[in-house]
Order: sequence, then structure tokens, then C-alpha cells
Amino acid sequence: MIEKEALRRIPVMSDLSDEQLEWISENCEDIRLQPGEIVYRDQDPADYMYIVLEGEFEARSDHQPAAGRLYGAEAGAVTGLLPFSRLAHFVGTARAVSVGRFGRMHKRAFPEMLQRMPLLVERLIGILLDRVREYTRVSEQNERLAALGKLSAGLAHELNNPAAAAKRAADSLLVVREALRSVFLHLDRRALTTAQREYIVECEKAALERMTQAASTPLSPIEQSDHEEELAGWMDRHSVPESWKLAPILVEARVTQAELDELVRKVGADALSDVLVRLNYALEAARLVQEIHHSATRISELVQAIKEYTYMDQAPEQEIDIHSGIESTLTILAHKIRKKSINVVRDYNRELPKICAHGVELNQVWTNLIVNAIEAMTPGGELRIRTREGRGEVTVEIQDNGSGIPPEVLPHIFDPFYTTKGVGEGTGLGLDTCMRVVKKHRGSLKVQSKPGETVFQVVLPLKAN
Repeated sequence: MIEKEALRRIPVMSDLSDEQLEWISENCEDIRLQPGEIVYRDQDPADYMYIVLEGEFEARSDHQPAAGRLYGAEAGAVTGLLPFSRLAHFVGTARAVSVGRFGRMHKRAFPEMLQRMPLLVERLIGILLDRVREYTRVSEQNERLAALGKLSAGLAHELNNPAAAAKRAADSLLVVREALRSVFLHLDRRALTTAQREYIVECEKAALERMTQAASTPLSPIEQSDHEEELAGWMDRHSVPESWKLAPILVEARVTQAELDELVRKVGADALSDVLVRLNYALEAARLVQEIHHSATRISELVQAIKEYTYMDQAPEQEIDIHSGIESTLTILAHKIRKKSINVVRDYNRELPKICAHGVELNQVWTNLIVNAIEAMTPGGELRIRTREGRGEVTVEIQDNGSGIPPEVLPHIFDPFYTTKGVGEGTGLGLDTCMRVVKKHRGSLKVQSKPGETVFQVVLPLKAN
């Protein structure tokens, strides 16, 4: 039996009467454990309240050992199932850290405890509320870290590709600049008239404009090859060296044999090679500048998407565009989508009004749901995102054509720490976080699943209450 003096050392019980302490002692098992011995196992029914009289215990996830300590309790704490708690099963396996002594009270004693000592129950409810707040804070932090892990690799890849392309283009541009300087010197030594030099400049301008315009309507590989062969043959007949190097970019600029004939007539056969080399490098320089511009634009778009995704420099709660949040999420997850060749179908209601919400939190919802959908599908799958409005609500549906969620798993997918992924692959907090965020916005989150079709439906009110 637990001594009244031992119970009185528990802060929430320090001022209870002897009679009340005696009742607690009579309704508690006196449990003593050595370090490493189990207090309770993961998913054991949460039927007991624990009074930590001596020592300490901590709980760790059996599914995610890398996640470390989930929670713990030291001497003086009251934990486990508390009055009015909806805890059904313990999360994680709890073990004694040191030599411990615990009082264990079954939940069937709670109604009588409520009648005998309402003040103690009130204090225990306070502990319960503190625990909920701490759990929410820690789980949100863990999920943010998990979300960051999901995004960081893709973001690094997305940013590295255009950055590397820009660097390659810039390095090549330096080489082209030196080549242009050399060919300009060759042309300057030739006895070309002012009219001839002006004609060469006009030919360059026309070719540059056509190459820019043609970028949106590229030739097929067969057409490109045929035209290259024609121009290379023409240059071979006119003794232009390395015609195979010059032909591809001249074809991109849509240069024709007729234009080359006119060029020979205007500048002469002797200067032809130097003029074509100059034209080649001028076009190449323009193409490299365009690649740098495209890469810089892509990086700028990614940075903007990140700013929109995180709502950087903006108020936490504001009027947000649902589609903008989804699109910035898709941009950030583009690497994952491309890696599995996922086809994204946007079935948007373009007249969807803005809603008042925490944008960064909703983006976390879209991230979790879209990542789960991508991971559920085989390569070449279809991700369909549908939005609509009705009855003062906005509905977002995220649908995939993966294998579906097994019926035995479906009831548990929103439970905290529940995961079907392998060790180290998931925290089991993603859908729990989604549910809490949606409820925080006074909305609802539902799922329907069968083989080949899983739909998560998020419903959010248009106006804040």
C-alpha cells in the first residue's frame, strides 16, 4: 500500500485530507520497476492513471525509433489517462529510466474520485490541458521538420538545375566572346565596304529575331536533320570549313539557301567563311544569354513560390487564394511529380472566392496530401485536384489513382503517430496535422478510398465566424 506521506509529496495532492489520501492509496496499485522495465506498451488500452512517486519514465515510439523521446514523467507528476481525457490507447512504449515507484489507478475509480475530491479532478484537468497544448506544440514542430525534409531535397534539386545551367551558359559565353573577338579581327582585315558591313549586321539582326520566334515552334528531329544536311552541303560546295558545326544553329535561325546565295552575292566568296562564323557565334551568344535569362527566371519563380508558400513578410491570417497556395505547393513539389511522371489534372473553379485563413498552415495540408498521393501512385499516375464552392464553403479534393487505402487501415489514418511506412520514412503525424489545421479553420477533412481511387476532401468555410 502507498503511504499517505508519499502521496502528499505529489504537488497536486499536497493539501488533500488524510481521508482523501487514504482513498487514493486504497485504489492505487503500488508498482516498483527497475531501469528498462516496461510501464506500458505502445497501443495498450489507456485504462490507467499513473502517479510517479519515485524515479522517472519515458515513452518512445516503436515505429519511429529515430524520432527519440515522445514524452516522459518524473517524480511528482501525474500522467497516463486523466479524467475526461479521450485517450484510448497509449502512444509509444514507456520504460523506467531509473529505479521507479508508481501508483496506478484504474479508470473505473474516476467517477468516485470526482465525487470525493472535485478539487483534485479540477487540477488533473488542468494538467490534461497543459499536456494537450504541449503535445500540439511538439507535434506541430515535428511535422514542420518532417515537411521540411520532404521539401528540402526537391527544392535543392529544383534550384540546382537552373543554377548549374546558368553557370554552364555563362562559362560558354566567355568562350564565345573570345571567338567573336577573333572573327571580328579577321573581318576588319578584309576590304569590305560600309554597305557590306551594314548588310552583315542586318543579316545578324534578322537571324536573331527569327531564332527567338522559332523557339516556340521547334522543328522535328527529322526536319532539323534534313535542313542541316542541305545547308552543310551548300557550305561544302562553297568551301566553307567545318560546315557541320555551323549548320545546326543556322537551321535554328531558319536561314535558307536563298539567303546564303544572297550573302555570297553581297559580301563575296572570300569573306563568306568569316561572315558565317561571325553569324554562328552571334547566334550562339544570343542563345546562351537566353539560357541564362531562362535559368534566372526559373530561380526567381522558385523563390517567389517559396515566399508564397511560407507567406513570408505577410500576416499569419489573411484573405488567401486557395489556387495560389496549391500552385506554389505544386511548384515546390515539381521534382517529386516529374520523378514519377505524374500527370497533374487541375479541375479548378476559377471563380473561387478568397477565404480568411492561415495560408502557411493550409499549404502544409496541401503538401501532406499531395505528397501522400504521389507516394501512393506508380509512375505515370494521375493526380487530380478539384475545387468548388457551395453553401458558404470551399471544397478542395485531392484524388489519386493509386492502390488505395486498405479497409483495416482507413479508420486509423488520422491517428497521431500512426503510419504504415517503414522505419525512418514517416512520423505518422502528417494526416493528424492536416486534421488539426482543418479543424482549427472550422472545416472538415474526409477520405474515401478504393483500389484505383483515393479522394481526400477538405471543406473550409468562406467566412470566419
